[in-house]
Amino acid sequence: MDRDLSDGDSVMDLSFKAESPLAPPAELLERLPSCDCLLQGDRCQIFFPPSEAPGRPQEQRCWSSFLEHRVPVVTEEVAREALLSFVDSKCCYGSAAAGDLVILELKQQVLRRYRLETFSESRISEWTFQPFTNHSVDGPQRGPSPKLWDIKVQVPPMFQEDTRKFQVPHSSLVKECHKCHGHGRYKCSSCHGAGTVRCPSCSRAKRRARPARRCQMCSGSGRQRCSTCSGRGNKTCATCKGEKKLLHFLQLVIVWKNSLFEFVSEHQLDCPGDLLAKARGETLFKDENTMVYPIVDFPLREMSLASQRGIAEHSAALASRARVLQQRQTIELVPLTEVRYWYQGKTYVYYIYGTDHKVYVVDYPERYCCGCTII
Repeated sequence: MDRDLSDGDSVMDLSFKAESPLAPPAELLERLPSCDCLLQGDRCQIFFPPSEAPGRPQEQRCWSSFLEHRVPVVTEEVAREALLSFVDSKCCYGSAAAGDLVILELKQQVLRRYRLETFSESRISEWTFQPFTNHSVDGPQRGPSPKLWDIKVQVPPMFQEDTRKFQVPHSSLVKECHKCHGHGRYKCSSCHGAGTVRCPSCSRAKRRARPARRCQMCSGSGRQRCSTCSGRGNKTCATCKGEKKLLHFLQLVIVWKNSLFEFVSEHQLDCPGDLLAKARGETLFKDENTMVYPIVDFPLREMSLASQRGIAEHSAALASRARVLQQRQTIELVPLTEVRYWYQGKTYVYYIYGTDHKVYVVDYPERYCCGCTII
């Protein structure tokens, strides 16, 4: 069978290994003199010196007005409506128990939750490449590449995480494709460059059965055209897309991250802590700035300690590898109510938490398995 080698490349000169768009060896690329960073493999991480500790004294606050704030009390009517709303949202819960139960006791507690958010920006440069299509090259001949932190970009809204990538100016280099060695093609791994494969019908016997009869699929040749490469014996390089050359350039990867530290005051009620950490609360205190300072004089010492610990942890984790753009710390009141009720001779309990009256049920008496599927 004749093979079409219109590109004029000899199959024997092509790599036998199947193609994959992997990164080139590190020694293939030059180190740009303007890249001020610490290399980690093919990446370049930018580090910063540790930030100085806050120097200004903590201003004195009058906490009496904050402590006088009270969240609305949960009444029996509110407790019943909260459970009914919760039951209506569950396809396997019956509403009879929620409507007929007798509330025995409401045990209420207001928790205080400290939350610190630190919005930071980190920058990493990495070598990447794309097929070179003879377009203009923005290389070192046009001037030195700017330092990564000198590149101006639009910062997303504060405390909203995002990741963006940019091409570093004047960092482009044109190189021969490292996978196909500039051929633009590679040897087909299915037919080993022959362009044909063994006939699956007659398995090279050329005749299928007695009495002797020529195989209709291969016309008695015992081989068929390779479907992987359409009989060419080679395939277009997946890395350079057949262009034979690659444009290498430094890519700036910017990550905006919102680090979170949370602390919830101790409570005696048996409601899962992860629910209370996510619960909606009422803001008692809020402080937002480029850098916030530890709360030192809050009447509840555990809140002051949480503030100091959170700020210290974020500072240690981010100061040497990211730039802090904004910090926000809050103290919120999170209401929690334990509801004990009687239904059909037994006592049960459920919890109402958060200002939006979310419900956590321990053992609801009217629960069924209806075999429904959640889509």
